[in-house]
Amino acid sequence: MQQYDFPNRPQINLNISPRLIYYALGVIALLWIASGIYIVNPAERAVVLRFGRSTGVTGPGMHYHLPGPVESVEIERVTEVKRIEIGYRTISSDPTPRYQKVKRESEMLTGDENIVDVELIIQYRIRDIENYLFNVVEPQKAVHDVGEAALRQVIGRHTIDEALTEGKLQIQEEIHEQMQDVFDLYKIGLRVEQVKLQAVSVPVEVDHAFKDVASAREDRERLRNEAEAYRNDIIPKTRGEAERMVREADAYTVERVKRSQGDADRFLEVLKEYRKARDVTETRLYLETMEKILPNIQKYVVQTDGKGGLLNVFQLQKSATGGGQ
Repeated sequence: MQQYDFPNRPQINLNISPRLIYYALGVIALLWIASGIYIVNPAERAVVLRFGRSTGVTGPGMHYHLPGPVESVEIERVTEVKRIEIGYRTISSDPTPRYQKVKRESEMLTGDENIVDVELIIQYRIRDIENYLFNVVEPQKAVHDVGEAALRQVIGRHTIDEALTEGKLQIQEEIHEQMQDVFDLYKIGLRVEQVKLQAVSVPVEVDHAFKDVASAREDRERLRNEAEAYRNDIIPKTRGEAERMVREADAYTVERVKRSQGDADRFLEVLKEYRKARDVTETRLYLETMEKILPNIQKYVVQTDGKGGLLNVFQLQKSATGGGQ
């Protein structure tokens, strides 16, 4: 084979000092060692992994781990409250919130076999960072699937009336408890902070009928409250009136008893006097009786001698009006 010479080709001199190589290797080694420094913020927790296995959880502050590939670190915000939406998705929040309906998630059957459309919000946070990192592959998807399953099971145990009206709080509590039980069972390391029914509605075809039912329930509740208020007003008044009548009857009883006792005592006194002087007592009783039955008439007592002659005339009372005899 023929060879060619290139007399004008430049010659490259790679004469590098060994000391420069050592310096470069030293800098690389320092950078590799310094790569093990990491900082954990107050709202975060970190897990150090040595060849993929956890060596412990570190709290806030500056820490150090062996540089990779020996050790690595996973940092998560454990105080951050995360959010999952079921039945809809938030597309944009600025400047005006926009949402997109997800009917395959929102439509489900109630316990009385009615179709209901439900939108749910789940708020959760990390409780155990090691379980969160190692016991679940896709945490958000797991939370979504568990929440949707719990929602369908709980709605399936309640009637549509409960889901639309007074049973919402109970449904939220049941979903919350069921989700937390699943998280604890599989040690996912999450804690459910809040479960809220964002919207519960019925299909458009029967929406007017359900609105009429809701209106009737509101009228029933209003009338019940009015009746309760009337009862609370009339019962105390009636009780007070009854108490007044009882006390008046007691007072009347005491009065009648005292009067009867006085009449009896007076009768006994008259009887005593009658036994002492019968004629005088009879005359006095006669005069007192006439005074009672004829109170406003001027009266005279005329005494005879038994032979037709008038002996004495006594004026017992002078009428202020000058009445007759």
